[in-house]
Amino acid sequence: MAQAQSKPNWFVIGISAAVVVVLIALGAVVVWMNNRATDAGPAPKGAIINSDTGAITFGKGDKVIDTYIDLMCPACNAFEQTFSEQLTTLAGEDKITLNVHPIAILDRFSAGTNYSSRAAAAVYAVAETAPDKTLEFIKLLYANQPKENSTGLTDEQLTAYAKQVGADKAGAIIADGKYLKYGVAQAQAHNIQGTPTIELDGKTVEGQSLQEMFTKVDAWIKTIK
Repeated sequence: MAQAQSKPNWFVIGISAAVVVVLIALGAVVVWMNNRATDAGPAPKGAIINSDTGAITFGKGDKVIDTYIDLMCPACNAFEQTFSEQLTTLAGEDKITLNVHPIAILDRFSAGTNYSSRAAAAVYAVAETAPDKTLEFIKLLYANQPKENSTGLTDEQLTAYAKQVGADKAGAIIADGKYLKYGVAQAQAHNIQGTPTIELDGKTVEGQSLQEMFTKVDAWIKTIK
């Protein structure tokens, strides 16, 4: 006896197809949101800016130091006060290559104003428009560093400090927020979990304390002639 052929359940098939479409759409949304979260925005450009690594480079020496800094970070300020003069001098004499990476990992400590991102963007704006004023600008920002859990400096204050060091053209870029995403994206790209993060000749300086890290950097500097 021939068996009766079962008829396709078009309702079930329709529901299954709809579920598949929804899942595909959700997947697309997740990918889009992830891309948005890691979107670096436009990369700053300039004679001293490496748009691939985010480094702002000074000097052409064989010995290389990379500093990953957050302008809201008190420990980064301590590093600045301890080593900036020596490193600037050595870079100026081409005894070292100093790669400064302004990043943003402390936006959560600026009462919703994303100061770390805005300050990093301001540094890139200065590096792009007035390269020789960059280190002076960073020094000035640290001299006027806001406390954690404050609102940080305003864009108008950042622009005023840029003008103070002679980087007048940076103001328009700061106001536009052109590089606002770049500091966060660079922190993620380099997997920076804390600041300052220091690399000496490509190797990250390890230490149980800030003092231990500083001691290793100081020893490295003393090897340079």
